[in-house]
Amino acid sequence: MGAAPTGPVIGCTDGSELAVAALGAGLALLPAEVPVVLVTVVAEPDPALVTGSGHAGGVLSPQDYARERAEAHAQGKAVLDAAARALGRHDAQHRVLEGSAGTAICALAEELDARAVVLGSRGRGGLRRAVLGSVSDHVVRRAPCPVLVVNDRVVVDDG
Repeated sequence: MGAAPTGPVIGCTDGSELAVAALGAGLALLPAEVPVVLVTVVAEPDPALVTGSGHAGGVLSPQDYARERAEAHAQGKAVLDAAARALGRHDAQHRVLEGSAGTAICALAEELDARAVVLGSRGRGGLRRAVLGSVSDHVVRRAPCPVLVVNDRVVVDDG
């Protein structure tokens, strides 16, 4: 049995009100002094838009591709800034990841020797979950650390 993870808690959000509320509820269960890295995942533009598919040429210049990537990262940073404000976690580090959300989150958890991953669940069911998959399912099954999934029934108290 290996040593217990000593890294931060990874808190995942897509910026939605439900995701931020779920993240807040999950983080409230952990000691306040544990460092937190807030994470969001953005889609990387398809490189084939620049290189082409073999049957047709690219439709984006390398500069346009870089600009789209930079815009996605800027939007991700804005999501994390807003989440940090809403959670009152101004001390949290921020990481914008690219690619498949579940895979990217698990890779970061391994890289940082994360103590835990906290994320919300949209509560997908049945066929939609089978076809689309679930980030929380992926992370629960493949993360190298404990995972706390907070369901979408979190009540936000405004008073």
